[in-house]
Amino acid sequence: MSPADPDRAPRTSPAGPRPAGDDEIRELAAQEERLVLDTFSNDDAWQLGSLLVELAQERGAAVTIGIRRGAQQLFHCALPGTSADNDAWIARKSAVVERYAESSYLVGARFRAKGRTFEESSRLDPDRYAAHGGAFPLRLRGTGVVGVVAVSGLPQADDHALVVEALERYLAAG
Repeated sequence: MSPADPDRAPRTSPAGPRPAGDDEIRELAAQEERLVLDTFSNDDAWQLGSLLVELAQERGAAVTIGIRRGAQQLFHCALPGTSADNDAWIARKSAVVERYAESSYLVGARFRAKGRTFEESSRLDPDRYAAHGGAFPLRLRGTGVVGVVAVSGLPQADDHALVVEALERYLAAG
């Protein structure tokens, strides 16, 4: 990963990545328990994606947004200042959500809490998987994970926070 990568790795010290704490993991897991949808149609994807675009534009955030249900891409928007690298980050972070059925940030936090990095310990190809914040499972009540909403372009905690804020607003308006 080069310094120019849009999604930065966790803060590191000479001893390695900053470990995630139990409080952080509990908060991330609570977000996933709370942010559950009753339905998720193509129109829902458009509304959620449009809300993410609006929030990003309000902040002047150069991000790419992707929403998938299963293998089908339902929404994609690359705001000015992004590049094809952001699409690659979305694909890698989304692959983590699809494999673990948890947000990419939570998966990375679980590895950090054990004093390990995802890249070194998961045994998964880092060209296909990235446990960096910004991809969140679209979970239907009574069904489980049916898709992924992902953002790339900010530091990973900010990518994650933007997705969480959008889902909270979307559910509140529903």
